[in-house]
Amino acid sequence: MSNSILLKIENKIAFITLNRPEVFNSFNREMALSLQNILDDCESNDEVRAIVLSGNGKAFCAGQDLKEVTSPELNPGFKKILEEHYNPIITRIRSIKKPIIGAVNGVAAGAGANIALACDVVVAHEKVSFIQAFSLIGLIPDSAGTYFLPRLIGFQKAQALAMLGDKISAEDAEKMGMVYKVIPFENFEEEVNQLSSKLADMPTKALGMIKELFNKSMTNTLEEQLALESKLQIEAAQSEDYAEGVAAFIEKRKPNFKGK
Repeated sequence: MSNSILLKIENKIAFITLNRPEVFNSFNREMALSLQNILDDCESNDEVRAIVLSGNGKAFCAGQDLKEVTSPELNPGFKKILEEHYNPIITRIRSIKKPIIGAVNGVAAGAGANIALACDVVVAHEKVSFIQAFSLIGLIPDSAGTYFLPRLIGFQKAQALAMLGDKISAEDAEKMGMVYKVIPFENFEEEVNQLSSKLADMPTKALGMIKELFNKSMTNTLEEQLALESKLQIEAAQSEDYAEGVAAFIEKRKPNFKGK
């Protein structure tokens, strides 16, 4: 495993940490490919029922390592960077049928911000900032920024942030609906652990279906969405987790969900 990505699996939770703190966890090719492999491993590992994505050091992720793209020897070119690095990362985050928490521990800029926003539940501590930094160097938002951001905060606000490259505080990001919750800095790790433990103990088969439904809601008609809800609800009602949830409710005890 690459040391640019750290992985710890503990109590049914996979903690994935971007680990290039000396460059604010900016992505190079090796780190991007490593993250894809680790996400694949977490998806296929039955012991993993929730995933936490965070960064080591002062940043969550500063986006693309510009030294790589300006190096004649190392530059893979933007076609490869998008088609082989960021697009597959976003696709994996949205397709894995396990809850993924974006635990934003520091500045999230460019592709780093958009990778965070693609996660299922996004939390940040009070000192964090988000920035769509692309326009400041003559680029356009990628990593699904133009897809998720307007859906999260509205067309006008999203387009303005993409064009102006304003730095947004965690507090403002929460008010806009960009993130689920802002956590006090000193409680951040503890509350992330509590949140990930809660998700891992929930009926994760149903959580995966919820994720699929919200993905499809982006493009489905009302009729298509109702049909998909019916299909997946019937599947959920046949799951072991549903039987356990009902039994626990009747018996007035805590359910023991297994994600099956």
